[in-house]
Amino acid sequence: MTHLPQLRIPATYMRGGTSKGVFFRLQDLPGAAQSPGPARDELLMRVIGSPDPYGKHTDGMGGATSSTSKCVIIAAASVPDHDVDYLYGQVAIDTAFVDWSGNCGNLSTAVGPFAISNGFIDPARIPHNGTCTVRIWQANIGKTILAHVPVVDGQVQEIGDFELDGVTFPAAEIQLEFLDPSDDGDGEGGSMFPTGNLVDTLDVPGVGSFQVTMITAGIPTIFLNAADLGYTGTELQPAINEDKAALARFEAIRAHGAVRMGLIETIEQAATRQHTPKVAFVAPAQDYVSSSGKQIAAGDIDLHARALSMGKLHHAMMGTAAVAIGTAAAIPGTLVNRAAGGGEREAVTFGHPSGTLRVGAQAAFVDGQWTVTKAIMSRSARVLMEGAVRVPADTL
Repeated sequence: MTHLPQLRIPATYMRGGTSKGVFFRLQDLPGAAQSPGPARDELLMRVIGSPDPYGKHTDGMGGATSSTSKCVIIAAASVPDHDVDYLYGQVAIDTAFVDWSGNCGNLSTAVGPFAISNGFIDPARIPHNGTCTVRIWQANIGKTILAHVPVVDGQVQEIGDFELDGVTFPAAEIQLEFLDPSDDGDGEGGSMFPTGNLVDTLDVPGVGSFQVTMITAGIPTIFLNAADLGYTGTELQPAINEDKAALARFEAIRAHGAVRMGLIETIEQAATRQHTPKVAFVAPAQDYVSSSGKQIAAGDIDLHARALSMGKLHHAMMGTAAVAIGTAAAIPGTLVNRAAGGGEREAVTFGHPSGTLRVGAQAAFVDGQWTVTKAIMSRSARVLMEGAVRVPADTL
């Protein structure tokens, strides 16, 4: 039997924050994959190596975790006063689908450097030494992100002394500003608090009733109190991910919360919308030991936060969930704000499985509802490999 040669597609493999993914320029994709649809999804799944019943991604670029099974497509800006369009696909590991329902805050960090290095930014705007601000249109959710990228000798600075818990080596700091990160009320899920309440009671048949804060800021997120789930809030990945009953319980909570938030109409639809909403639990600050063995004192953080992504506890914290944490912490009365000690605040430092993260948010009560103008955090990014990926020609 004759087989066609593999397709060769220009690509860059990048780490952004505590995630990594395969970055493409839209114009480099095969014609059939330049538009949304089954051909694009099939291509990206084959690049990552999904669906993989072994859960290893041996025959692809994925890393068999939610943090490393990602693809990004960058195109010239379609919106005025922006530099690039950024489209993010979360590729499922053992099932055949790509979830386009949300953003990846961590990989957002890599978009600015990629745009500068791949000719999307007018050279006249790139300083020889200084900071280049890249204005990004996040096409999945229709929001603006500003990436402040350090430049040395006209090139993106990648190496530096900035340490990010969850990433082994230091790198150059990139500050991100997520502008107007809450839902504006026009899309699915409604306003920043879809139910109109800072705290709701969520009834999950067969599981229980829980106090929850449901928010759409950064990414739709359902927050619970760790104690209500029988946790301390200091849990690391094995405590959750090796407990199948716990994972099933979290998925049931997530599915019922998604319906309550107006993101889906039926519980069954949650199976094909795994990227959003996220489910997270919070607890007051206390001493703990991170996954790397680092001792972290209660006095160094404001609260604990743990979040699940694609059905598993994240090894650190998703960038978009960090935006949700920072926003909810800034609003008195939410479960996140209560866990942080209550009161008004514009920034919090929270503990996660890999260490700590500081995130700021500017929130205000306007015309009877809470709004947030921006959330700010620092991450880092680095090119891991560049060239081309290969996929079988019969993928398309």
